[in-house]
Amino acid sequence: MESEQLYHRGYSRNSYNSIASASSDEELLDGAGVIMDFHTTEDDNLLDGDASSPGSNYAMSNGGGAASSSTHLLDFLEEPIPGVGTYDDFHTIDWVREKCKDRERHRKINSKKKESAWEFTKSLYDAWSGWLVVTLTGLASGALAGLIDIAADWLNDLKEGVCLSAMWFNHEQCCWTSNETTFAERDKCPQWKSWAELILGQAEGPGSYIMNYFMYIYWALSFAFLAVCLVKVFAPYACGSGIPEIKTILSGFIIRGYLGKWTLMIKTITLVLAVASGLSLGKEGPLVHVACCCGNIFSYLFPKYSKNEAKKREVLSAASAAGVSVAFGAPIGGVLFSLEEVSYYFPLKTLWRSFFAALVAAFVLRSINPFGNSRLVLFYVEYHTPWYLFELIPFILLGVFGGLWGAFFIRANIAWCRRRKSTRFGKYPVLEVILVAAITAVVAFPNPYTRQNTSELIKELFTDCGPLESSQLCQYRSQMNGSKAFTDNPNRPAGPGVYSAMWQLCLALIFKIIMTIFTFGLKVPSGLFIPSMAIGAIAGRIVGIAVEQLAYYHHDWFLFKEWCEVGADCITPGLYAMVGAAACLGGVTRMTVSLVVIVFELTGGLEYIVPLMAAVMTSKWVGDAFGREGIYEAHIRLNGYPFLDAKEEFTHTTLAREVMRPRRSDPPLAVLTQDDLTVEELQGIINETSCNGFPVIVSKESQRLVGFALRRDITIALGKMSPEVCPSDTELAHRPAVGQQLVYFTQHAPTLPADSPRPLKLRSILDMSPFTVTDHTPMEIVVDIFRKLGLRQCLVTHNGRLLGIITKKDILRHMAQMANQDPESIMFN
Repeated sequence: MESEQLYHRGYSRNSYNSIASASSDEELLDGAGVIMDFHTTEDDNLLDGDASSPGSNYAMSNGGGAASSSTHLLDFLEEPIPGVGTYDDFHTIDWVREKCKDRERHRKINSKKKESAWEFTKSLYDAWSGWLVVTLTGLASGALAGLIDIAADWLNDLKEGVCLSAMWFNHEQCCWTSNETTFAERDKCPQWKSWAELILGQAEGPGSYIMNYFMYIYWALSFAFLAVCLVKVFAPYACGSGIPEIKTILSGFIIRGYLGKWTLMIKTITLVLAVASGLSLGKEGPLVHVACCCGNIFSYLFPKYSKNEAKKREVLSAASAAGVSVAFGAPIGGVLFSLEEVSYYFPLKTLWRSFFAALVAAFVLRSINPFGNSRLVLFYVEYHTPWYLFELIPFILLGVFGGLWGAFFIRANIAWCRRRKSTRFGKYPVLEVILVAAITAVVAFPNPYTRQNTSELIKELFTDCGPLESSQLCQYRSQMNGSKAFTDNPNRPAGPGVYSAMWQLCLALIFKIIMTIFTFGLKVPSGLFIPSMAIGAIAGRIVGIAVEQLAYYHHDWFLFKEWCEVGADCITPGLYAMVGAAACLGGVTRMTVSLVVIVFELTGGLEYIVPLMAAVMTSKWVGDAFGREGIYEAHIRLNGYPFLDAKEEFTHTTLAREVMRPRRSDPPLAVLTQDDLTVEELQGIINETSCNGFPVIVSKESQRLVGFALRRDITIALGKMSPEVCPSDTELAHRPAVGQQLVYFTQHAPTLPADSPRPLKLRSILDMSPFTVTDHTPMEIVVDIFRKLGLRQCLVTHNGRLLGIITKKDILRHMAQMANQDPESIMFN
């Protein structure tokens, strides 16, 4: 109702529409595929427009005079105004103000807790609300992850056949209780029927192969089409991995709806469909987005977090840890991932709560046991063979491969995504998804290593050969009779099955590399962790088998002579696959510490940390030689989000006066004077400019800075006034005296004649301590201030006189300019 009144009064209609429409923070972001125009909605608009207006140069008295009458004062704005201190969509929060608000709230609670038992109970509830919200987030994240794992496995097997005895069983579960299976063919049982057996009544032959091929393509296209339609119609922000946007949100950016309930529901459903469609993507990255949606929704149950954007981001940091915890079964790795990769502000209290959220999420997922192996992930492995010093050479070579793959993938994927944005092809997301899914299904089916689920492929590549393995990769020749045999010794000559598997793996590697480039960025939920790990695992397994055969046939070489004797168990190809997976994932994301810990938790062995560290660091060094950006930072820059990366160094010698606005060719800075501005003039400044905030000065002549007032706060404060004080445009036209009421930001009202209209006091919305720097401050220091304090803007002064302003976008433009890039071409696309 208040928003409608404000609209009819004529106060900044365009800006207030966004306030009214975005009043519910529950929809923290709403439509990814939608073209978002940031040109006139963010902090750089602080400068647009000229504050001067006719009749503004009149005599004034400083705000120390006594009021002529107490009835002439409008002091109701001294009380907190609902809506003041909130933020519009696609704006950056003020970290300093949010932390001050939280400290004030905390002091108020502490001062009242001794007054009564009820107040003491409220203080306890406030103290424990942080642990309650991360507990709920962990419970929901673990439950949803288990649901997604079970549903994705069932739908993935549905492409090949169905279990007649129980439709809800996947292939493996269907054959668990069968007594007709053999050890060599334990995945074949009468209860499981392929589509060819159901439709044609035959399990072998060309007709059966063609029917299974057709049904595989049919189900893949059906799942992909349903996923992209659900995303497009109901929740456009459910597409992609979500990690670039979550990093941006955690840095203080507001994207309403991105972590809302519709996004959560649609992302959970479409993630299952996208993984089951066989596209070259994973569910691990999107699980971080799902967990953050849970954290955002639960934070609204607690006023401590729902009313403070900075505190809410502490919950989202803990939710990110829970997401990685259930994605990889790595609680400690999840905490380190949140600290290293996504979080912008990570106090010690958040570290403890992140650890607890990751613990709860892992416990819930373990209780659900979605894979039936009592593990949190499908590809959990344990190795018992030690590694040797010589093996660091192939491990480092795998690191080099991972760095080269990461650099190539980032450039190729960003180039394709930029082309998608700039051509008509990007206007047809459904057609693009169908086309990529069709190509993927047609090419993937003939090769067993691309046909199967990517997580199952990684499991097969990680697994060491033993007596219980029937994979082609373990079909070695026995030294006794030349036939297939499974012994405890993996170092033996490779049989035809191994060589056939090597060729198929080489083709699978090429296929995965090409399709991952075109898949990441489609308008369906798509993670990058699993495809990158699969590429590295394929390359690692190939290298591992090659080293193993080299050691067998040339055991007398000095490299193998000392430690790898004939018949010795010395090379583990599965370990090479694991190291290669870590190297490729590190090359794409540029993660280091968290990645090593995640893979270490997958294997459960401390012995292999050194090979992992060597490969991951090599991968990062090689990738950084071609560009320091990881894939998530590259997509943040592609989308034009205002994100200041703390990892990026600013090495230029420019000064604040070279970056501040207004420039010489710009109109003057829009400012407000502290006690000689009328309501009509203030309304004119708001209507004629698109500024997001206004510096308040003593007078136009002195330019001495008093404080800073946000446009949104002024608009809301004016909207709370009565029609007598806050007239509409029509009233101003017919009753000019009404608009001559004085607006002042000082503690006391200026001295006015007795017949003057009542003045309006707006001191409560004034930031009395805005951050300022002098015009000679090096930009290196200014950039550090913005990064470490999370500022939206910083005022520039010279001897106390206001000169200009620097916003976060000004800094991003300046950094792009220093890197010889067109600043407008990379901002807010």
